[in-house]
Amino acid sequence: MEKRSDHSPEPRRGDRRGDRDPGEFFGLDVESMSPRAQVAAGLAVLVPAAGGLVLVFTLVPWLWWLIFVFGWMIFPAFGLLVRGIAGLSEGRTGLPSAASGGERELLEALRERGELTPAEAAMDTSLSVAEADRMLKELAEGGHLDVRVRGGGLFYSLWEREEDEEAGRLEGR
Repeated sequence: MEKRSDHSPEPRRGDRRGDRDPGEFFGLDVESMSPRAQVAAGLAVLVPAAGGLVLVFTLVPWLWWLIFVFGWMIFPAFGLLVRGIAGLSEGRTGLPSAASGGERELLEALRERGELTPAEAAMDTSLSVAEADRMLKELAEGGHLDVRVRGGGLFYSLWEREEDEEAGRLEGR
């Protein structure tokens, strides 16, 4: 008898009922899908299901009960479609953001100046004030930047390392 390596004694994720990841849709990882892919996957299930519904009602109406057998897939597909449409309306494309250009400029300006306001960031980069403000807020919310309030203005800076803070205390900063 040969031991097969593709069968492990431990159950894989999603093998047991109730052990499924809520971010999965028919085996797809919804969290990593772009909004366009979510819409496409939702429509790929809903369109054939709607076509089947029409065919059952027109050609074989005595098999109306099949709708209850196959209708369970409509609910998660509809949820995925709505989630994708909501993601598209928010403007999230799921693609690598344009941050590679604008965010890089912003971070370089932060490194050179030490701290920036959104208006100063717009002067030092090709970003508008609104874009710089949005990017700085997102970076701060993500924990990548330190935010300080002085004179009613928000100043964004890179986090200081502990050695830098200790050296600053010794120098009297």
